Amino acid sequence: MLKKSDFYYDLPEELIAQTPAEPRDSSRLLVYDRATKTVKHEIFRDIEGELQAGDVLVVNDTKVLPARMFAHTANGGAVEVLLLKRYETTVWEALVRPGRKCKIGTKLTVSDELSLTVEGITESGERIVRFSYEGVFEDILSRVGTMPLPPYIHEKLKDQSRYQTVYCKREGSAAAPTAGLHFTPELLDRIKAKGVIVTSVLLHVGLGTFRPVKEENVTDHKMHTEYFEVSQETADIVNAAKREGRRVIAVGTTSVRTLESAAGEDGVLRAQRGDTSIFIYPPYRFKIVDALITNFHLPESTLIMLVSALCSREEILSLYETAVKERYRFFSFGDAMFLR
Repeated sequence: MLKKSDFYYDLPEELIAQTPAEPRDSSRLLVYDRATKTVKHEIFRDIEGELQAGDVLVVNDTKVLPARMFAHTANGGAVEVLLLKRYETTVWEALVRPGRKCKIGTKLTVSDELSLTVEGITESGERIVRFSYEGVFEDILSRVGTMPLPPYIHEKLKDQSRYQTVYCKREGSAAAPTAGLHFTPELLDRIKAKGVIVTSVLLHVGLGTFRPVKEENVTDHKMHTEYFEVSQETADIVNAAKREGRRVIAVGTTSVRTLESAAGEDGVLRAQRGDTSIFIYPPYRFKIVDALITNFHLPESTLIMLVSALCSREEILSLYETAVKERYRFFSFGDAMFLR
């Protein structure tokens, strides 16, 4: 049995990054060669030297919504609302705290412009809410919402754009695909000039990526569904690379989950859109992904399980031990790792 505790490691609290690196590509990069089992310590902008002409770099171009807002009940009780997933124009799945105040039928007021009513409760306790407003929802949200930074970040984010990738396009995420935060436009231009093909997929990051694993038996954990899209253009680019033996390198675990969700058992990537609840843990046979650029993840999380499937649990825990010893910065605003 694969146990949650198999993916635990000790992390000193001071290594949890509170602010993003400045500039973006000045964060550190641990490079691990899976064939030779060797480790190199570099700066993120050195990733350019690790890539070669013909490689395909797959990024997730989702954009983070200012999805956290503060509301109050009719009698003035404070409620925090975190948007997770859009069902219809005005209907969302949301995490509402404290939930006991928000039974079905409860009306919450966010501002003069925005209110919502609880219309349902999911099996796992999230609320289905319907918004009432006049005008454009995204415009109102930009005024009343804030960036949903993870709970382990205690510093206030001075520049909201630092929790977005430089290539973000399509709004809908409750959290950033953080491996992409290290790229600058200039670094991407140099990478493309080298002959690396950069293409995008979409996965709107929801709670599923970060929900803690509560069950000791890993296989009992159920992932939350998240919306994804793979275009025909990206499918063609990736399939050509696979046929010709060129590397497909995912930027972040969300890109991995999207690519593997849209791949058939025949190893062919198919253009599609829909919901995925794919949960990748060892042992897993990757159909598309050959290498991964990723951040350092929380102990016992589904993300450390995913990266362990690309190497092995023992190798990843050993790399994390090295990263702790070398004082790398961890989690969303932390340093990066290239598993090649």
